[in-house]
Amino acid sequence: MSTLGERIRAIRKQRKMTLDALAGDQMTKAMMSYIENNKANPSMESLSYIAERLGVKVSELMEEINPQEVREVLKAVEKIYTGETEDKYKKIIDAVRPYIESLDQGYEAARLLELYGRALYYEKMDNWIEVIDKATALYDQLNLTSRLAAIGIFKSIVKFTKREYEDSLAILLEERSKFEKRNGLIEPLIRLDFDYWTSLLHFAVGNSEEAVRIMNEGIEFSKSQQIFYRIAHLYQLAIVNAMMNKDISAISYYENKILHYGVFAEDRDAIPFINFVKIHYLTSYEKSFREAFELIKEHHNEYGFDESNTSYSFMGEKGKALYGLGRYEEALACFKEVKIPHYAHHPFDLSILYEKDAYAALSHMALGNKAEAKRLIEIAVENISAMPSSPYKDFIMKTYNTIAS
Repeated sequence: MSTLGERIRAIRKQRKMTLDALAGDQMTKAMMSYIENNKANPSMESLSYIAERLGVKVSELMEEINPQEVREVLKAVEKIYTGETEDKYKKIIDAVRPYIESLDQGYEAARLLELYGRALYYEKMDNWIEVIDKATALYDQLNLTSRLAAIGIFKSIVKFTKREYEDSLAILLEERSKFEKRNGLIEPLIRLDFDYWTSLLHFAVGNSEEAVRIMNEGIEFSKSQQIFYRIAHLYQLAIVNAMMNKDISAISYYENKILHYGVFAEDRDAIPFINFVKIHYLTSYEKSFREAFELIKEHHNEYGFDESNTSYSFMGEKGKALYGLGRYEEALACFKEVKIPHYAHHPFDLSILYEKDAYAALSHMALGNKAEAKRLIEIAVENISAMPSSPYKDFIMKTYNTIAS
């Protein structure tokens, strides 16, 4: 099996090029000699430059890849993937693309293909499905069930992020069925992933009873196995469901569970999330606007309104409380600050956020701005129409009837 350096030398000699000619004005003759004799490994930038000078694709130079080199690339790509840089998916694509045609066997190749396919999807580029399918085939050969499950869930989430909830649930149920038929017993972490996403998607399509059943099974399984992976997410689903059903005892029960888990896991989002639940219940369900406003001030003094602390909008809650206190101009200023975050896809999250347009419409009505009130409530109705039944949908439609009459 020829090395990278040997392939570069062979192609250079075929082109009747000297080391000086190949080095050009961006590399030294000495460095080119080190690379050809495998005493130095070129960076991807240098490799692209060499390929361009030779008139070939980088993939031709990389036709036979050193396994250690692939491991190093995977290590670097995993680090990028778990990082928080804005351009991380572009970096992954650039890092993996030169190797893509040679990734045909082994775990490292499969994982690089998976990460490359995910990056292509997030960058809205073509062929991500083909790449993911190739990764799936390699994982299948290796019988890596955890990675097969992760890819199956990813395919479902793709539909979920497009708000195609029925399709997302159908894909997830099919993937889970295939997985169970193939493997019998499911590994605990994989089962909890399936339980969480299946419950969440049943809620998304309005199958509340089935969602609650699976959610409770996931919670009980987590307790029985003493595995707390996904438990916070399952508790959050449970508390939102309890809130929508106005089940005070269940809300209190899951509040305590989330807070206890937050202490155990050192989860800084636990208290902000519970604060949001308390405030939101007061504004949307109890209409206790003054009490809610006092809690909002307490939360703001301690935590601020940093949206990274929670997946919900405290600014929207502040606007609703101000509306209830008759401070309409201040309420509208708050509502203008509310943006739907890029990660909000579930009907629960979206319905809560859409509710603010109804309150903004009511604020304009109170100020005598009927035309603007009508425009905003029509936006709220259009947004909520595709969502399943909920107290938020009922409130928006009731507000529409009030304003339109």
